Amino acid sequence: MRASLASSVAVACAAALALPVTLAVPATATARPAATGRPAGPSALPPGPDAVPSDRTEPSQDGAEPSPAGDEPPGSTRSLPLRPLGASVRTFGTDPGAAPEQGLTRRDVSPFSLVGVVWDDPATVLHGTVQVRTRAAADGVWSAWQDVETHNDEHGADPGTAEGASGTLRGSTAPLWVGDSDGVEIRVRAETTDTGTDRVRLPAGLRLELVDPGEAPADPAPGTRAMAPPAALTAAEAAASAANGQWAPAGAAVIPAETAETAAQAGTAAAAPAAAKKPYIGPRPRIITRKGWGADERLREKGFVYTKTIKAAFVHHTATGNNYRCAQAPSVLRGIYRYHVKSSGWRDFGYNFAVDRCGNIYEGRAGGVAKPVLGAHTLGFNTNSMGIAVLGSFGGSTPPAAAVTAVARLTAWKLGLHGVNPKGTQTLVSGGGNRYKKGRKVAFHAIAGHRDGFATECPGSRLYGKLGTARASSAKYQGRR
Repeated sequence: MRASLASSVAVACAAALALPVTLAVPATATARPAATGRPAGPSALPPGPDAVPSDRTEPSQDGAEPSPAGDEPPGSTRSLPLRPLGASVRTFGTDPGAAPEQGLTRRDVSPFSLVGVVWDDPATVLHGTVQVRTRAAADGVWSAWQDVETHNDEHGADPGTAEGASGTLRGSTAPLWVGDSDGVEIRVRAETTDTGTDRVRLPAGLRLELVDPGEAPADPAPGTRAMAPPAALTAAEAAASAANGQWAPAGAAVIPAETAETAAQAGTAAAAPAAAKKPYIGPRPRIITRKGWGADERLREKGFVYTKTIKAAFVHHTATGNNYRCAQAPSVLRGIYRYHVKSSGWRDFGYNFAVDRCGNIYEGRAGGVAKPVLGAHTLGFNTNSMGIAVLGSFGGSTPPAAAVTAVARLTAWKLGLHGVNPKGTQTLVSGGGNRYKKGRKVAFHAIAGHRDGFATECPGSRLYGKLGTARASSAKYQGRR
C-alpha cells in the first residue's frame, strides 16, 4: 500500500458463504488441510485452452500430501504455483523464472472465499499489478477482473523480533475477499523499468493462495451478552479464553459491554460521573472474542507475546473490499487469520482488534483484550502500540459511521486503561521501516493512521480523514472535556 504505487491499485470484492461436498483438487495445487466444498455451478464462460480439468489431480510442486481427514483445523488453504502467460510463454516456456507476466488461466478449483498471492522472499517487493476473477459458486457467473493490493510489506512484525526473524515469513499481497467461489483466473504483470523498454523482475516463487475459512460458529448476535461455555475446551482455547477471564467466563463468545451497573459492581472508574473520572477510562465496549468469530487456536503459535504498554492505536483498513454482510464478518476474519498464519507465515492474526461495517468489535491477536499484546500491523511501530483494522477498503469509499464510532469506543477504553488521552500525542521509537530509520523517536497522534508510521495509503484517504472525529469522540467517551 505504498503511496507511490497505490493509485494503480483498487480493491473490490463480492461476498458469500461456503457450503459442503467434495470437489477435486486442481493440478499443481498444494493441499494443506483437506477442503470440503460443493459441486461447481455451470460456468458463464468456457475454460481457457490450458485450464486444468476438475476431475484430475497432479502432484504438488513441493511434494506435500493432503493431511488425513480430521487431523487439521476446519477450512483449507490451497497454494497454486503461477506460470508464464501470454508472450512470456513463448519467451520463457513453462518455467516462470524471469517471466514478466505470470498467472493461471481460468479453472475449476475446490471451494474458497479469499485469495492472495505469496512469494519466497518477504524482503522482496512485488512491483506490478495482480488481478483475479472468480466464479461464484451459487450461479456460476464469473466476476470482472478485480485488483489485489500488492503493497502489503508495511504490515508484519518488527525487524529484530522473534516473529520478524522467523524463517517462515513470506512476501504477500493483501488478501481479497471474493465470497463463495469455485473457479479462478489470475494474472500478475511486472511494471516497466524507468526506460519503458523492459519490465522489472517479479519475485521468485509466486503462488496463488485460495483460502476456505471453514464453517462459521454460532453467530453471537448483537444482543447477546455472553455465550454459555462449551462442555470442554482444548488447551489452546482455554489459554486464549483465560486471558479474558476478568471480563467473561471460559469459552464465552462475547465480552459484554460495560454498563454503569456492572462498573459499580466491579468498582471501576466507569461507575463515576463522566466529569469526575480520574483516570479517564471509557466504558468497555462489547467485544466478540476469538471463540465468537471461530478462530481455530491450533493454527497460531503457542503462547502469547506482550509489549510493555499501549501508548498509541494505529488504524488500518484490511483492503479486502466492502461487499460483505456483517453476518459474514466472522468468515472474513477466519480467512484473513488463515492467510496471515498459513500463507504469510505470521505467528497469529496480525491486528489486535478488527471492526466491521456495522460497528461490531472483534478480538484479534490472542493474549487478552485488555493486555498489551504485541501485534504485527505497523512495521517498525508494533512495540507499545495496538492495531485496529476496519474490514474493507477506504481509499475511495467512506467508512460507515458505525465503524468510526466503534474505533472511538474501543480506543476510549483501551487507551484509557493505559492513561492515554486520545486527543494527545505519544512518542514511539522506530524499529525500522521505509519512513523512519531504526532508533528514531517519532511523535504520533494517540489515534494514528498506518500511513503516519509508514509510506503507505493505508488506512485509505476516506478513513484517515475520519480519525479526527474518532479522537474527539474517544476523548468524550473517556469523560474529557
